[in-house]
Amino acid sequence: MKVRLSKLFRLVAVPSVILVTLAVQLPACAGLFSVTPVRIYMTSKDRAVAVTLTNEGDSEIALQADIYTWTQQPDGTDSMVLTEDLLLSPPIIKLAPRARQVVRLAMLAPRDATRQMTYRMIMREVPELTPAKDKSIQVPIALALNMPVFVTPPVAKREVSCEVKRVDAKTLQVLCSNTGTAYAQIREVVLKRGDQQLARFEGGNYILPGARKTISMKSTQEAGPGEAELTVTFDDSQSQTAVVTLP
Repeated sequence: MKVRLSKLFRLVAVPSVILVTLAVQLPACAGLFSVTPVRIYMTSKDRAVAVTLTNEGDSEIALQADIYTWTQQPDGTDSMVLTEDLLLSPPIIKLAPRARQVVRLAMLAPRDATRQMTYRMIMREVPELTPAKDKSIQVPIALALNMPVFVTPPVAKREVSCEVKRVDAKTLQVLCSNTGTAYAQIREVVLKRGDQQLARFEGGNYILPGARKTISMKSTQEAGPGEAELTVTFDDSQSQTAVVTLP
């Protein structure tokens, strides 16, 4: 399965860039190019990993990658800073129609042996390097894929704890903190009392080490005060269950 976005056109003086963030482990397309894998893992021993780029269209395209360190504030707000810790080789790739090329993402910075290092690689089209089909004044909007990169030592682990707060009669908030040394991605949160499901969330929220995320859930059943069972499921299909007290 591929996530596909149609290429858009409009009358503008310079190209704009639309970023698409991928939260699932699927091949992905922006415009008419695809990247595999969409989420990149490196161990502390890897010098480089392979990334496959495919031109899905009928015209030549040029692609370029920018790499950022990716951190989160304590409240879960993302922060990205351009970095030279990683390098994609070659830095600019030209692909003929329907062509495929394997490139290398190399780690240049020293590894951290105690915690995971987290980055974002933004792969984007470079319209000015792509031959125009005609003399139209329409300029393509360059779409870009925003992909996470994780460099993980063996000791790095997530440590997630959650609590529940009530916003109103039908809305609950689940506050999850990651005190570990590796990312957590929450795919599902289910709140139950006995066999009765009180609320459910499905998504792809990342929580980096030291950060906290707030998840809002609408009650599917009346959730009165008292104990309930909260089950959190992560992207690796592992889950953890805890007893929480609803206010």
